[in-house]
Amino acid sequence: HRDGGGSPSLFDLLVSLGRNHHATFALPDVQAELDYSPGAMVYISGRVLENSVCPWLNGERLVIAHFMKDAVHD
Repeated sequence: HRDGGGSPSLFDLLVSLGRNHHATFALPDVQAELDYSPGAMVYISGRVLENSVCPWLNGERLVIAHFMKDAVHD
């Protein structure tokens, strides 16, 4: 997905937490897949780059997402 309400000039912070899971963070626009295991942190512009988390098979997953809406700047 793309985060349509996000600010294109700021980065979003995504933190992967949990235990015993092996998730992958996909960025199709740049043809990249990143390890998204517990403890991983990703800074991206979610409005600019399409992003998704691929399905994981085991464990528990929790994500903390911090972002700024573009409307805050208006």
